[in-house]
Amino acid sequence: MAGTTSSSSDTPNGAPNYRVGDPEEFARNMLKLFEEGGRVVNHMLTRPDAQVSPYSAASEASMAAQTVTDIAQQWMTEPVKLMEAQGDLMRSYMELWSNTMRRMMGEEVRPLVVPEPSDNRFKDPEWSANPYFDFWKQAYLLTTHWAEDVLDKTEGLDERTRQKAEFYFRQISSAMSPSNVPLMNPEVVRETCATNGRNLVQGMTQLVNDMERSGDLLKISQTDISAFEVGKNLATTPGKIVFQNDVLQLIQYAPTTEKVHEVPLLIVPPWINKYYILDLTSTKSFVKYAVDQGFSVFLVSWVNPDSSLSHKTFEDYMTEGVLTATDAVKREADTKQINILGYCVGGTLVGTALSYLAARGETPVKSATFLTTQVDFTKAGDLLLFTGDAQLTALEEMMAERGYLDGSRMANVFNMMRPRDLIWPYIVNNYMLGKKPFPFDLLFWNQDSTRMAAANHNFYLREFYLENKLSRGQLTMGGTKLSLKNVKLPVYELATREDHIAPAQSVYIGAQQFGGPVEFVLAGSGHIAGVVNPPDKVKYQYWTNHKASADTLDDWLKFAKEHPGSWWPHWAAWLAKQSGPRIEPREPGTNIGVIEDAPGSYVRAKS
Repeated sequence: MAGTTSSSSDTPNGAPNYRVGDPEEFARNMLKLFEEGGRVVNHMLTRPDAQVSPYSAASEASMAAQTVTDIAQQWMTEPVKLMEAQGDLMRSYMELWSNTMRRMMGEEVRPLVVPEPSDNRFKDPEWSANPYFDFWKQAYLLTTHWAEDVLDKTEGLDERTRQKAEFYFRQISSAMSPSNVPLMNPEVVRETCATNGRNLVQGMTQLVNDMERSGDLLKISQTDISAFEVGKNLATTPGKIVFQNDVLQLIQYAPTTEKVHEVPLLIVPPWINKYYILDLTSTKSFVKYAVDQGFSVFLVSWVNPDSSLSHKTFEDYMTEGVLTATDAVKREADTKQINILGYCVGGTLVGTALSYLAARGETPVKSATFLTTQVDFTKAGDLLLFTGDAQLTALEEMMAERGYLDGSRMANVFNMMRPRDLIWPYIVNNYMLGKKPFPFDLLFWNQDSTRMAAANHNFYLREFYLENKLSRGQLTMGGTKLSLKNVKLPVYELATREDHIAPAQSVYIGAQQFGGPVEFVLAGSGHIAGVVNPPDKVKYQYWTNHKASADTLDDWLKFAKEHPGSWWPHWAAWLAKQSGPRIEPREPGTNIGVIEDAPGSYVRAKS
C-alpha cells in the first residue's frame, strides 16, 4: 500500500504500485481505528438493530439464513443435481484462477464474466486493469450468477416462497460484493494509502455520529443534511395553512396566473413520508408546476404522530383527513366539487374515500388522479414479504408499547428493496472512504422520515396488504361496504416502469377495478424519480395507449406509444378538461382564514 500511486510501468504486470507514505502515521491511525471500532461494536450489540424485532437488520438476517437453509434442503433431496451444480461452480473458479495466473505473467486474457453496464460498483478502472481486484470481481460475479441459476432451477417452490428467496438472495449477494471489503476495493485501498489510514478513522467517526442521531435503527447518512432546510430551500412554493386538525394541516398555494380553473385540486400525499417530495426545489416542484398551469392547488400535510395519536385509525385518516380536507377546500374555494390527487398510500386512502362516497351517493369529487397507487395488492411486489401474519403480529406488539411505528423501520424496508443503490454505496463512501455524502434534496427527503400511528398502520398493512379487502369488495368503513366499481368518475392513473414499491403490474390491475373511464399512463424510472420528473429536463419518457383496453400490462404495452420527457404536461392537459372554465384567482384563506405560512409546522416536526 502507498500514499502515492506510481505509474503502471512501475510493476511488471502493469498494476499500480501501492505504498504507505508514512508508516508511523498509518500505525497510529490503525490503533485509533481499533479503539473506536471496539466502542462501536459494543454500542451496536446493545442497539435495537441487533435485536430480532420487526424490520430490523437482525430479523432480516435471520429470515435470509432460514431462506438459504430451505433452498439448500430442497437441493439435498437431489444429490446428483447438487453435485453437478457444485462441479460447475468449481470449474469456473479453476478457470478464473488459471486466467488470473496468465494475466500475472503479462498475457491478455478475455474475462469469463463482466458486470452489467449499470453496475456502478465496478466502475473504477482498477477493477479490470489490476489482476488482483479483477479476480475478486469475477469470482463474485461467477458466484452470484451461479446462485441465481441454482435458484431458477429449484423446483417445488410456490410463488411466494420463490419471491422471498429471490429477495433475500439479493440482500446476501449485495452484501457479499468485494466492493464492500476495504482490502478488495481499489478505491478504498488507494484512499487508505494516500491518507495513511485517516479515511478509515474518519469513517468510524461518521459511523458513531450516525448511530448517535439514529432512532430505533441505524440511519446511514445518504446526503449532507446540513445543506437543506424545509421552508428555506425545500418546500418553498408560497402558500398558507388555511385549516388544521389532529391529523393534518391544509395548505392553499398562492396563484401565479391571471386566471385559474374553476374546480380546485386537492393533493393527498402518503403519510409514510413528508409531503414535500412533491415540492422539492422550485425546478423540481410538482406543486409549483400545477400552480403555474392555472390550477387552484390545495395540499394535505400530515401530522408526524406521537403516542397521543396512537388510536387514530385508517377510517379516521379518511374522515378527519381526506373527507374533512375535501370539505374545507369546497368552503374555501366556494365550489361544489373538487378534483383530487393521491400519491402512493395517499392514493390508496383516496381510492377508499371515493368508494365510501360512492356507496353513500355523494359526489363532491369530479375527477381523481392516482400516482403510483395500489388498490389491489395481489401483485404488490417485495413489500408483501414484510406483511406475513407472524410479522404483523410482532409489529403490532411492538407498536402497542409506544403507540406508533418509528419511521426508521419503514425506511429500512424501502432501502432493503434496493440495497445495491440505497445501502452499500453509502457504507463504502461514508465509513470506508471517510467522505461526507453529497448534498441531494431527494435523499434529504428520504431521510426525513415520519412516525406512523399504530392503529392506522396496523389496519393498512393487515386489511390491504395481507387481506386485500378493498379489491375484493370486503372492506367496510363506517358500517358501509365498499366497492371500487362504484367509483365512476374520470381517473388518471400513473404507474412507473421500475417501481419496487408499487409495481406497475400491480397498479395496472388496480386501475381496472374502477367503474369509470381510466387514462392509464406508464412513466419511466421508479417510484420517486418517475413521478418527480419536471418537463425542463428530458430525463425519462412515458407511454400512453388510446386503443382498446388490455387485460394485462404486457398486452397494453404492445400498442402503447412512447413519448420523450415528462408526463406532467400530458396530465395537466387531461386535468384541465376536468377543471371547468377560468375564473379570477383565489387568494389563500379568503373564506376560512389563515393559520400560518406554508409549509406549516406539521411538516417541520422531526421523528
